[in-house]
Amino acid sequence: MNPDDTIKIAADEIKKADIFVFTAGAGIGVDSGLPDFRGDRGFWRAYPMYEKLGLSFVDCANPIHFESDPYFGWGFYGHRLNMYRETTPNKGFNILLKWGKEIAKEYFVVTSNVDGQFQKAGFEEEKVYEIHGSIHYLQCVGPCCDEIWFNNEIIEIDIDSMRAKNIPSCKHCNKVARPNILMFGDYSWLSHRSNHQRILFEEFLRRNSDKRIVVIEIGAGTAIPSIRYTGERIISRYNAFLIRINPREYYTSDENAIGIPSSGLKALESLDNILS
Repeated sequence: MNPDDTIKIAADEIKKADIFVFTAGAGIGVDSGLPDFRGDRGFWRAYPMYEKLGLSFVDCANPIHFESDPYFGWGFYGHRLNMYRETTPNKGFNILLKWGKEIAKEYFVVTSNVDGQFQKAGFEEEKVYEIHGSIHYLQCVGPCCDEIWFNNEIIEIDIDSMRAKNIPSCKHCNKVARPNILMFGDYSWLSHRSNHQRILFEEFLRRNSDKRIVVIEIGAGTAIPSIRYTGERIISRYNAFLIRINPREYYTSDENAIGIPSSGLKALESLDNILS
């Protein structure tokens, strides 16, 4: 199908939406200047020091470091925390928020990203489901208790070694505090903040099950397919329509879905030009 025709079909579906579900993977942040860590090579482009050490993203994103070598663990996550704090969400976030307020009656966000960019762009906290948690919250490494608290820590990083100069402590037992993020091989992640968000999202879907739901998926790949499965489940269960925006993995075989081979920002701007 001609890309222009694809954009027009997607715009028509957006116009008919009563409800939006915005789903997003790492690709939505690329237009903000954030890395997507696609494959080892993409990860090493963002972090050449780890290539010298022969470490992959999976190696670095492991909770074991916060127990065995917390200065290494916080070197990686502290650098990401600083980067996310300094990053301004790209215009695509503003477009989605505008549609959520002006076209549809309600919206909800589901994201595998831990960067807090949706909230930073103005999306309401109670309308965001972060399935892997958030780097902007902390928990005990143990954990010694179930508390999750907001991350106000300032982490200084030695860029040459990618090690933290300081590490945060648990506010209860004084052991190491770690990000409240689901990592690889993670058995100590406290999930109740994310679980509460999931309950709000499921209630949102049930409340709007009789309405026209349009899912707009941006930058979600197949390597960790949680976000793609979310959209596919919604169109199957609620007879919704899915718009999948991805420069490479845009394909879809469902008749209630369409794929747009594009970056998130470019596609959203093209759609917004038609809708404005």
